[in-house]
Amino acid sequence: MEKEKTTEDGTTCLLKQIDSPADLKQLPEHKLAQLAEELRASILDTVSQTGGHLASSLGAVELTVALHYVFDTPKDKIIWDVGHQSYAHKLLTGRRDAFPTLRQHHGISGFPRRAESLYDVFDVGHSGTSISAAVGMAEAQTLKGDLEQDIVVVIGDASITTGLAFEGLNHAGDLGSRVIVVLNDNEMSISPSVGAVAAYLSRIITGKAYNRLHTQLMDFLKTIPSIGPTLFRVVKQAEESFKGLIVPGLLFEELGFSYVGPIPGHNLKNLVENLRNIKSLKKRPILLHVITTKGKGYQPAEKDPETYHGVGPFNKETGQQHKGESALPTYTDVFGNTMIELARQDERVLAITAGMTTGTGLSKFRELFPNRFYDVGIAEEHAVTFSAGLAAEGLRPVTAIYSTFLQRAYDQIVEDVCLQNHRVVFALDRAGIVGEDGPTHHGLYDLSFLRHLPNMVVMAPKDENELRMMLKTALELDAPATIRYPRGAGEGVAIESVIRSIPVGKAEILVEGADVAILAIGNAVSPALAAAQVLKEKGVQATVVNARFVKPLDEELICSLAQTVGKIVTVEENVLSGGFGSAVLEALEKHCVERVAARRLGIPDQFVEHGEPSLLRKKYGLDRNGIVEAALSLVTSRLPKKAWRTLARAR
Repeated sequence: MEKEKTTEDGTTCLLKQIDSPADLKQLPEHKLAQLAEELRASILDTVSQTGGHLASSLGAVELTVALHYVFDTPKDKIIWDVGHQSYAHKLLTGRRDAFPTLRQHHGISGFPRRAESLYDVFDVGHSGTSISAAVGMAEAQTLKGDLEQDIVVVIGDASITTGLAFEGLNHAGDLGSRVIVVLNDNEMSISPSVGAVAAYLSRIITGKAYNRLHTQLMDFLKTIPSIGPTLFRVVKQAEESFKGLIVPGLLFEELGFSYVGPIPGHNLKNLVENLRNIKSLKKRPILLHVITTKGKGYQPAEKDPETYHGVGPFNKETGQQHKGESALPTYTDVFGNTMIELARQDERVLAITAGMTTGTGLSKFRELFPNRFYDVGIAEEHAVTFSAGLAAEGLRPVTAIYSTFLQRAYDQIVEDVCLQNHRVVFALDRAGIVGEDGPTHHGLYDLSFLRHLPNMVVMAPKDENELRMMLKTALELDAPATIRYPRGAGEGVAIESVIRSIPVGKAEILVEGADVAILAIGNAVSPALAAAQVLKEKGVQATVVNARFVKPLDEELICSLAQTVGKIVTVEENVLSGGFGSAVLEALEKHCVERVAARRLGIPDQFVEHGEPSLLRKKYGLDRNGIVEAALSLVTSRLPKKAWRTLARAR
C-alpha cells in the first residue's frame, strides 16, 4: 500500500491506496465504511459519464468490500451473477485507474471478464450460470486434491429463480460441494425477516462454539441406548421447526445447504463477522442470505431502482438522464404502443416477457391489460413453452425477449413451438449490435438459428412503421413468427394511423439501378440507402432492396436481380454464418443462377467486443462507407478504365 493520500479537506483517500485486495486487508476494520462510501462516489462519477448498471452495483458495495476483506482472492474465487453488481469488485482488483473507460471501446468491460483480470474467474452476462460454474470448479478441486480454496458465488434474488440456478443448487447439495452461495436479496422477494434478531441468530448459527456444541449433542443423542435414535429424531424435528419459524431457509436446507441469514447487507461489521465464521466452517455447501438495498446511497436510484438498473450518461446531481439529441420514438416504444392497439382489436392477444417488462416496452400494456400480461421472471425456456401452451388453446401470445436471451430457449423453440406449429410471435428487441454491454448482449445470432427451423417465419423491419405492419402480419399467420428489431431510436418516418399487414415473403425495391444490387435486412436498409446516394454521385447506379423477410425469402426477386444486374451485396447485422447473406446464396444455388458476383457484409466468425454502436458498425463495414466500398469492389471491373481511376481516387 502506498503512502496515504488526502483530499482537499484533509480526509484520507482510502481507495487511492488500494491496488489489490492485499492492500484492502491492511485497512483496520473501522475504516471499511469510509472505503465503501468512496467506492460509491467513484461508481457514480464514472457511470454518470459512461452509463452502465448503476443500482445493482451501488447495492453490493459493502458486500464486495467484506468478501475481499475476508477471503483470500484470487486464490479464493468469487463468481458474480450476473455481473451487474461487480463495479466495486473491479475498483478493488487493480482496475481503479482504468475504471473511467468502463464499457467504452477498448476500455474495461461492464461485466467480469477472465481476459481482463485474474480476479474475474468466470465470464458472465446472462443470469443463473454462477452456481453451476462454482459446482464444476469445486468438483475439479476435489478431483485434484486441492481443498484449500473457497469458491464464493454472489447471486441476486432474481437470478436465483432461473432454472439453471436451481439445477446448480440441486447438484451442489447432492455432491456436498464446497461452495458458498451468497444470495444478494435486494427486493426482499424471499423474506422480509431482517433485523437485529435475525442478525444475532445468524451470528450464533455461524459461530464455532455453536456448531461444535451442536455436533457433539447430536452425536451424544445417537449413542444413548434404546431411546437415543428416537431422541435424535425429536430434537432434529424440533430444531427444524424452530428454524422454520424464524429463518426462511428450509428450501435451501432441503437442497442440502446450510442456510445462514437473512442478515443486513450494508452493516460491514456484521458482514465481516458472518463471512469469517462461514469461512471457518467445514460444512459445505452453505448459503448466506443477505438483504441489500438496490441503488444504496444514491436517492434517485433507491427510489426507482428499475430505471437506474441500466442507465445512459446522466446528471449526477439531479439524476436526470441525458437523452441525446434524438427525440424520435424508439423501436421498443413503438412495439409497446402497437401491442396495445392490436390487443384492443383482438382479445386473444397476450404479452409475455421474461423479467424485462420495461426493457421490452410492455409497462403500459401491463397497466391496461393486467389479465393479459405475464412476466415469468428470468425464465426464457418457460416463457417460450408457456406461450406454446397458450397458443395451443387458441390464444395469440406475443413473447417479447431480447435477442441475446432467446438463445437460452432454443430447444423450446424447436420442440414446443415449431415442431407443433404453434402460433407464437417472438418479438426480439436489441437485435444486432447493441453497444456497450458487449459480446454477451449483442443480438447477432438470431437470423442464423431461427431461419433454418421448419414452420418459422423470420422478418425484420426497415423502420418503426414497418415494425407495426410486421406485428400485425405475424399475428395473422397460421405459423410461428419472429420479428427482430434494433435497440434505440427509429428512423423518424411517419407512422400510419391504420396498421396494415404486408405480403409474406415479399421484398420491396426502394431504389432501382443497373450496376449493383444491395440487398439489406432490418436496420441495415438505412445505411444501404445512404450508400446508394454516394454511389450515384460517383456514377454508379445501385438497386436497393428492403428484403423484409429472411424466411420465406423473396427468391423470385433475388434471382431476377442476379440475372439482370449480376452483382449483389447483402447487408445484415448478424453473423455471416447461416445468416441472410447465406440464405441469398443458397437461393441462387437452388435456382442454378450462374455468373453472379456477390459480397456479404455482416459479422465474421468472432465475438464482437463492447463499444459505441457506430464505431462497431464502421469496424465491420456495416455503415454507409463500408457498403459503398463493397459495392465499388464489385462494379469497378466492368467500368471504363477512366472511370475506374476516378473511383479509385475517391476511395
